[in-house]
Amino acid sequence: VQLQASGGGLVQTGGSLRLSCVVSGFNSDYYDIAWFRQAPGKMRTGVSCISSRGSTTYIADSVKGRFTISRDNAKNTVYLQMNNLKPEDTAVYWCAAPCYADPNVPIMSSDYWGQGTQVTVSS
Repeated sequence: VQLQASGGGLVQTGGSLRLSCVVSGFNSDYYDIAWFRQAPGKMRTGVSCISSRGSTTYIADSVKGRFTISRDNAKNTVYLQMNNLKPEDTAVYWCAAPCYADPNVPIMSSDYWGQGTQVTVSS
């Protein structure tokens, strides 16, 4: 089971980035996929989760209206589009599986993790 995250980088406040997570080693069509992040000195938190078919998503309140999660099962890839980035979005971001995609249920943990990708937002 492998999850490969990419797309991080340095961006100015108000900018955008799109993170990608390529999954392999299992049939990702059957798994809800999540994004987590950990800012310096803080605990890792769940950012977003998308159901296996892409019909249901969870977005953390801190990023709601700015971040969008999507997936392309034909490419075994999950995306996190991040717009209007703020310095407080600076963190290492991981994709992980599984999660439970429910708009009202925060994601707490997962079993399989990719390597993180650094997102840095300058003020």
